[in-house]
Amino acid sequence: MSAERLLVDIEKRYPAFHLQVRLSVGAEVMVLYGPSGAGKTMTLRAIAGLLRPDRGEIWLDGRLLFRSDGRQRALNVPAHRRRVGLVFQDYALFPHLTALENVAFGLRGPGRREEALRWLRRMRLEHVAHHYPSQLSGGQKQRVAIARTLATAPSALLLDEPFSALDPDAKGRLQRELRELQAELGLPVLYVTHSLEDAFAVGHRIAVIAEGKVQQVGRLEEVLSSPASWQVARAFGLPNLVRARVRAAAADGLHLDWDGLELLAAPRDLPSGREVLAYIRPEEVRFIYPDRPLSAAVRHNRLRVRVVEQRLGRDFRLVRVRTVGPPWAELEVRSPPGTYGDLPLDPDSELEAAIRPAGIVVLEATGPPVEADH
Repeated sequence: MSAERLLVDIEKRYPAFHLQVRLSVGAEVMVLYGPSGAGKTMTLRAIAGLLRPDRGEIWLDGRLLFRSDGRQRALNVPAHRRRVGLVFQDYALFPHLTALENVAFGLRGPGRREEALRWLRRMRLEHVAHHYPSQLSGGQKQRVAIARTLATAPSALLLDEPFSALDPDAKGRLQRELRELQAELGLPVLYVTHSLEDAFAVGHRIAVIAEGKVQQVGRLEEVLSSPASWQVARAFGLPNLVRARVRAAAADGLHLDWDGLELLAAPRDLPSGREVLAYIRPEEVRFIYPDRPLSAAVRHNRLRVRVVEQRLGRDFRLVRVRTVGPPWAELEVRSPPGTYGDLPLDPDSELEAAIRPAGIVVLEATGPPVEADH
């Protein structure tokens, strides 16, 4: 990651909600991802100076924008002096001004019109410079909004669900252009979305926020494969989330009791009897060929399953199965499309599966140890 440019450590309390955000953003596109009501927009508004936190600090390029200890205000730089650009989902363009006039609105000096026109050219909008917002497409409106924000030379760019209302083609073009602009300008960009597709398309890293707290930060592929908590897994809508109890932590791994089925997970130091939440990676569930020798990948965590449904995509095969017997759970099995073509995977077909220990990610302990059964 590049050097930290935007540092946020803030807290804001409401009667039914508590925002606690710690975040550092470099010269990158950082995706702030989470469900509705998680605190994403609230975080952007606090950084932009439109919402005053109760306590904490906000720094941008070594400049202190906000500081409060919760008892008395020490510093709160007004929004118009923060050099933070904020782009909204609904464009927020002035309907009575042309595209050129909208971009020039926040500029000062004799060259403001020429500078606005330069940004319209950069956003490929010179041909609609004299059109009003009502004459523009959704993609063009959002380009004007971005041009207007960048024309003021912000030190950071914040985007709140900016492309969610656009058609797929326009969204794809703007996602690519955003990555190009970030690389060209070297800005820290914080991009709010609840869409994984958007996160993959624009983000260098992702910060998952749930229940007012940043739960995990990292590269998207890493966070998806190894979620740090139940909240992160739930925010992603991940399948194969199970509750289990620790039987023992041994040299070969963590032994779990999943409703009567013993599982071996990757090593982790947890006490016996501890209730845990775990994520079974769909790509680490393997079907066993009955007429072949067992490979190392299918020697542990074997269970009988019955096929519920199968979906075959261009680059994946997804099979949903239900265990035959306890724990009576459904699992998703994901593999490349060319695998298992000669196995019976029609609905109600019964076969054996195995879960690789490294594919069982223990997310968190849910309570104190409980006395084991005797």
